[in-house]
Amino acid sequence: MTSVYLTIDTEYSAALANGPCRVDRAENFARSIACITPDGPAGITHKLDLLERYGHRGVFFVDPMPALLWGVAAIEDVVAPILEAGQDIQLHCHTEWLDLALPDSPLKGLRGGNIKDFTFEDQCRVLEWCRDTLVAAGAPAPVAFRAGNYGANRDTLRALRELGLNYDSSHTPGIPDGHCDLELSETDTQPLLYDGMIEVPVSCVGDIGGRLRHAQVTALSLKEMRAGLLHARDGRMASFTLVSHSFELINRRSLAINKLVRNRFEGLCRLLQKTPGIWTGDYTHSPPVKVFRRSEMPRPVPANTLTVGMRYAEQAVSNSLYGAI
Repeated sequence: MTSVYLTIDTEYSAALANGPCRVDRAENFARSIACITPDGPAGITHKLDLLERYGHRGVFFVDPMPALLWGVAAIEDVVAPILEAGQDIQLHCHTEWLDLALPDSPLKGLRGGNIKDFTFEDQCRVLEWCRDTLVAAGAPAPVAFRAGNYGANRDTLRALRELGLNYDSSHTPGIPDGHCDLELSETDTQPLLYDGMIEVPVSCVGDIGGRLRHAQVTALSLKEMRAGLLHARDGRMASFTLVSHSFELINRRSLAINKLVRNRFEGLCRLLQKTPGIWTGDYTHSPPVKVFRRSEMPRPVPANTLTVGMRYAEQAVSNSLYGAI
């Protein structure tokens, strides 16, 4: 059986809180977490309903950093429906929120676009505050972490280990030029023991020109996700990690539901339910148990030119009709 980790980065928008058209907490929650639209909600409650309908586990990486501006109550509003649905809550962290922190913030004076931008000691301070704030909001103590923008480095893993976390999912082989500085490569595609942590990479599939494409719901077509999942199952891979976001089924400025991406997400839930040999897990009850040596990593599914071309066309239609998220 291949464990599928359907992970959802759950976060308020720092851009909406500090941009030229800034909004308050309630409006930010409505646009980034609940995703309230004229056609109904399309945020975490919608995804929680789908997970329940199709019998899946989900992993919600929740960012507590907005509490620097709005207090713990802002995070309680995020945590409560996930807890009520019985789904998994783990730790996320976007350090952009430090620029918005109130003057009496316990993290006063710290600034950096990604957690990797800080010294080891300051990473420990930030991550300890994040963990404690998430727990204060009602979540169980987290055991897994994903950096905002995937922007972690090896000091991040050291800090997480100091705080008692066991798993990190910041490495993205499909985004080799991204913010992640874990000194891992594009061939590191399965869980591995690294600097005392179990690193669980975001999965990927083959793309045109020998490149890789990360397994995010907005980045792949349903056919590509199916091919990646079947390849993982048939190749006896330990796990396959997919990424979604709390807000990615809508355009947060126009509040229009992106029907193409919404249908893709539900199609993924249906696919996971109907495909034998795979199941959805989480980090609390069913974390990755098999780790690979770096020399033994299996390769992702090769690109199919026709399928990739269809994805380009699908994305063009999506952007034309609904705009960017």
